[in-house]
Amino acid sequence: MSTEVISIGALLVMFVVGTILPINLGILAFVATFAIGTVSLGLTEDEIFAGFPVDLFVTIVGVTYLFSVARRNGTIDWLVAAGVRLVRGKVALIPWVLFLVAATLTAFGTFTPAAVAILVPIAMNFAHRYKINPLVTGMMVISGGHAGAFSPLAVSGALVLGLVDDTTLHISPVTLFTASFVINLLLSALTFVLLAKRPAPLADTAHETADDENPGTSGRPDWRQWLTLACLLALVVGALGFQLEIGFLALVAGALLALVDMERQEKAVDGISWSTLLLVAGMMTYIAMLEKAGIIEDISHHAAGLGAPLLVALVLCFTVAITSAFASSTAILTAIIPLAVPLLLSSHLNAAGLIAALAVSTTIVDTSPFSTNGALVLSNARGIDTRRFYRQIISYTGGIVALGPVVAWGALVLPWS
Repeated sequence: MSTEVISIGALLVMFVVGTILPINLGILAFVATFAIGTVSLGLTEDEIFAGFPVDLFVTIVGVTYLFSVARRNGTIDWLVAAGVRLVRGKVALIPWVLFLVAATLTAFGTFTPAAVAILVPIAMNFAHRYKINPLVTGMMVISGGHAGAFSPLAVSGALVLGLVDDTTLHISPVTLFTASFVINLLLSALTFVLLAKRPAPLADTAHETADDENPGTSGRPDWRQWLTLACLLALVVGALGFQLEIGFLALVAGALLALVDMERQEKAVDGISWSTLLLVAGMMTYIAMLEKAGIIEDISHHAAGLGAPLLVALVLCFTVAITSAFASSTAILTAIIPLAVPLLLSSHLNAAGLIAALAVSTTIVDTSPFSTNGALVLSNARGIDTRRFYRQIISYTGGIVALGPVVAWGALVLPWS
């Protein structure tokens, strides 16, 4: 049996076992990584550990800790109340405001995970306080981030345009940006229409989730809350203006705020979503092992050799969607566009259409709890049954993986073939 079959088979078994039984999928992933990596792939322990997602680990720890501190001193609830006043009490508009803010941030150069990391904790507190479905709120923040992510000023947009410029092909920046924005806007509209009225997966103890942990939200902020707002502003400026690591900035800000409010912040570390960290770290280490062994690249090459250009284009869209649900979208884009170039040069397929379809298919699945964005939504949700919410996110992502590539291919590749 080939290592490709063993690796993909193990992934499927992990999903089934982790979904049915009360065991963290990350633990299964770490076990499978060690077993397959050493026995089937001949990797050393150092090579296996090299795939551990250190950046993501620090980001999730830092962001969830900082916003745990901010929630305990009342700043988050004050921001939530201020946001509701901003939309004049029409709480149904909040997800759309967050969508537009996320799209604006990424369109002007903010890396999508940074924008999501800043907005998701606030969005999840909005959802908790005003009984908005947290799945809808979180997914619309992510879709908003990707809606703006392929402008010429954005990180992902510059990456794709730069990769194409290194070839003899050409793609209009307007086409790439418009394709991503429109499809993510439609996805958000469908999400809002179909799911906004559904109840959240509340935990049995949801009524105990601590609105009394903070000193209240009425009136003007006190000095601790002003300091917290200053720290959040510094976080945004440092991450977006100076490209500093948002996880470390969040840890520095959280530690400072805890030092000036030690009595109330003694248990702030409990707000770090350790189970989510274990889940995401295990799965990403496993996928990194497959990438290092060349298995992901082999699967992509097999897909590219299937025959009819239109069929190959559809298979490539599915390949990047499935793979990106577990791995870095940036890495997938960097790998898949060079693989698509020979197909475009040897066929009548429109370059702009296929490149845009691949970009969209790669990023819209970042709702997965194994991606940075999806993990931030899962780790920041409040007052919910985490296992049920995890299953909701998995189901939502599964629907996108199944339909998203077809929509992108049908809208962007098929009409121009």
